[in-house]
Order: sequence, then C-alpha cells, then structure tokens
Amino acid sequence: MSVAFVVVTVIAAAMTAFSAVSVFTRAEWVVKPIADYGVPAGWLPWLGAAKAAGAVGLLVGLAVPAIGIAAGIGLVLYFAGAVVTVVRARWFSHVPFPLLYAAPVVAAFVLA
Repeated sequence: MSVAFVVVTVIAAAMTAFSAVSVFTRAEWVVKPIADYGVPAGWLPWLGAAKAAGAVGLLVGLAVPAIGIAAGIGLVLYFAGAVVTVVRARWFSHVPFPLLYAAPVVAAFVLA
C-alpha cells in the first residue's frame, strides 16, 4: 500500500464526509441547488447517509480492501447519478461539483 494511495483515500473520505455533513445540516448552499434540480427534500437524509457510509467505507477499506472497493464503487455510482441529475435539470454550470467529489475516489482506484 503506497503512501499516495493512503493520502488520496483519506482525502476522498474527508471530502465525502464533508459533503455528507453539509447535507445532514441542510447547508443552504447544498440544499437550495438540490431542490432546484428537482430532488425531493425527503431524500436528503438518504443522500447524506449514502455519502457518510461511503466515507466510512473508504477508511475501513484501508484495512479491508473489499469494503473499500465496494465503497468506492458506490461513491462513483452516487456521483455519476448526481451528474445525471444535474444534467437532466439543465444546470450545466453545476456539473463540475459532483465531479470534483468523485475525482479523489477515482484517483484512489487508480493508485490501488
């Protein structure tokens, strides 16, 4: 296990955890765009839980690789779904945001 892999994985987990906390606390800069994309407010706890589980899974994956792989796949699918949601809502200028969160997860896969 390389140092770069561990650092990138921890960064990916931290970014994802930050995103989860932002959803759980219903930060205006997160909740408003999600509502604008047409996502029901009732989904917010589930979206936050998915991100939180992914963040924890990435960290656990440093000790148990299979869990890290599953968490990474889940997060890539989550953020791909976020991109699709943003594109369907025709907010093209917001597409980079879910990609920004997905990038370290993909980088961890590459480094693994």
